[in-house]
Amino acid sequence: MDTVDLARWQFAITTVYHFFFVPITIGLSALVAWFHSRWLRRRDEDDMRLAKFFGKLFTINFALGLVTGIVQEFQFGMNWSSYSRFVGDIFGAPLALEALLAFFLESTFLGLWIFGWGKIPERLHVACIWLVHIGTLLSAYFILAANSFMQNPVGYRYNPETGRAEMADFVAVLTNEVQLVTFPHVIAASYMVGGAVVMAVALHKMRQAHRGEASTLPGVGSPGEIPMWRRATRLGAVVTLVAGLGVAVSGDLQGKVMTEVQPMKMAAAEALYETPPDGQCAPFSVLTIAGLGGENPKHVIEIPCLLSYLGTGSWDGQVQGMTELEQEYRARFADGELTQADTYIPPIAMSYWNFRLMIGAGLFAAGVAALVLVATRRRAPGVPMQRWWKPLLVLAPVATVVGHSFGWIFTEVGRQPWVVHGEMTTAQGVSPSVGTADVWISMTVFTLLYGALAVIEVKLLLAYIAKGAEPFEEPRQLEDDDELAFAY
Repeated sequence: MDTVDLARWQFAITTVYHFFFVPITIGLSALVAWFHSRWLRRRDEDDMRLAKFFGKLFTINFALGLVTGIVQEFQFGMNWSSYSRFVGDIFGAPLALEALLAFFLESTFLGLWIFGWGKIPERLHVACIWLVHIGTLLSAYFILAANSFMQNPVGYRYNPETGRAEMADFVAVLTNEVQLVTFPHVIAASYMVGGAVVMAVALHKMRQAHRGEASTLPGVGSPGEIPMWRRATRLGAVVTLVAGLGVAVSGDLQGKVMTEVQPMKMAAAEALYETPPDGQCAPFSVLTIAGLGGENPKHVIEIPCLLSYLGTGSWDGQVQGMTELEQEYRARFADGELTQADTYIPPIAMSYWNFRLMIGAGLFAAGVAALVLVATRRRAPGVPMQRWWKPLLVLAPVATVVGHSFGWIFTEVGRQPWVVHGEMTTAQGVSPSVGTADVWISMTVFTLLYGALAVIEVKLLLAYIAKGAEPFEEPRQLEDDDELAFAY
């Protein structure tokens, strides 16, 4: 592999790994805020216990996500200096807002929420966790604005003297049509992840309580906790299903915008080489057999006209094939030195299968959530204790997380060979002074470090899940003469 391949592998490893934590952070922060708000309204001690319990899981995930996210900033300068120089004027504003506004909002109010129990007014305390969640949403919005520019460059002008893209309209960057459909899709998928995590962990604890298995905390784990865990289980399942519907609707809108601005990506999602003749629609294949590179596809299961609808909103709409688009791109881009490429067709096998794995993972998690709601309804006998529930409880949240990643891999791989669509290829974005040995060393270090962090993350989560929800303690009420909690 050359330097470009190694740099792409390193960025893929570190980014996909970091992205495991992002949807959990967004989804869990919302559900923790919900439990805490419900405690404030109803004074139900179970809500307080659930808020603290899932708040610990959220905090662990937030801390590990913070550590892995820092590496993303370094990579732009390490391996992608030419790309950073090209987009620096565009990315500077949204990424600065993400750090100065969103990240500090999250970290500041998370600290107040963690250490503020009984030390700040209750309403203000609940507002802190909601501000943490708002911070995660703002962070996602600004980062997606930068990514959407890579998919569909808007609000800029190219300066041939400096060889850079320069900001011309910041509002256009923030309201990019790709951004406006990508943001709700990502957030809905994140809520689906959070719901699946709460559903799986709560059902696991409910099964433990039914068996009378004691927690590592004294007085925790009795059958009397079953109603509490049942409520959390059903809430997580409902959130998973509702968010899954949001993912489907926003994904449908995203597919139509993608066909408009990146028709090659939609064609790659179906391995559609040839444009269907006039009057014929494009089918969508559920399963296909092809070469390792996606060549010579033989579709085994097809849904007639579905690709036309996904891409255009019409059952007889035309979706261009990759062969025709390749010719158009060569006529449009190959004359200029900036955008030369060996081929404008992305890796077909990865685009095709990641698109289907993304959909399949979401459908699987939604199916498990529906099954959980049926099994835990009031008239259902007892607690679902069959052995086959155990693998489902592990696979459901994992499916939502990896489904999220499959979607991002498709988004980025399907854009190739562009790092900024129509403006800069991935090969042109790599750092010219970085050699293969440099990338091998840094990639090895990061991979080993991330492997260690994965062990730490899993052990911490399992340890705190095993402890269960702490026994309820009535929060201390503030008195008028109390000193400020954080005074020096």
